[in-house]
Amino acid sequence: MLGNKRGNLLKDYVKDYTVFDLETTGIRSDYDSIIEISAVKVSGGKVEDTFSSLVNPGRPIPYGATKVNGISNEMVENEPALEVVFPEFMEFIGDDILVGHNIHSFDMKFIWRAAQTLFGQTVSNDYLDTLSMARRCLPQLSHYKLVDIAAYYGISTAGAHRALNDCLMNQQCFELMAKENVKSSQKLCPRCGNELKRRNGMYGEFWGCGGFPACRYTENC
Repeated sequence: MLGNKRGNLLKDYVKDYTVFDLETTGIRSDYDSIIEISAVKVSGGKVEDTFSSLVNPGRPIPYGATKVNGISNEMVENEPALEVVFPEFMEFIGDDILVGHNIHSFDMKFIWRAAQTLFGQTVSNDYLDTLSMARRCLPQLSHYKLVDIAAYYGISTAGAHRALNDCLMNQQCFELMAKENVKSSQKLCPRCGNELKRRNGMYGEFWGCGGFPACRYTENC
């Protein structure tokens, strides 16, 4: 839903939620454009409805992006622009908690920007990032891409990097990770989603991001 304040990053499993995923022209949320947006509405851990649309970005799609997601300029040529698709997406998600893989660092930034550009507001839904969840629940893994987690659980990765396929894959991974029944008292970094670790400094104890030095977030204990 639209509002004046961004939603909070959550860490605990919920049974009712909407998984979403984007495909874009690149990785810069301040510059690149959405070219596909999909979502899967889940109730009681079961898929209830889906939403998916290609988006005409009004600009050429770089070859590198097409190589990753398979979406070409020809595919989006006659598709609606973001100002048409995004309101439909917002109506679909309503006030649901949003779930996605690496959305804290990537997808949320794109939809926050879209909401600000189109409506002068932001997306205020709380959200849960399955990348952070996987790092807590599956410490034995060496890589945490969505396809790595799916492969660990024996879930098919066919069609990966298309938004709806990734949503459906991630929904299964999310439910299975929840069944790991891992309880954690971790504090999460609000900037990058990594675990905050208690450290000692010149002025006493403080919380520092486990992603240091890439992320230098700190807060008082």
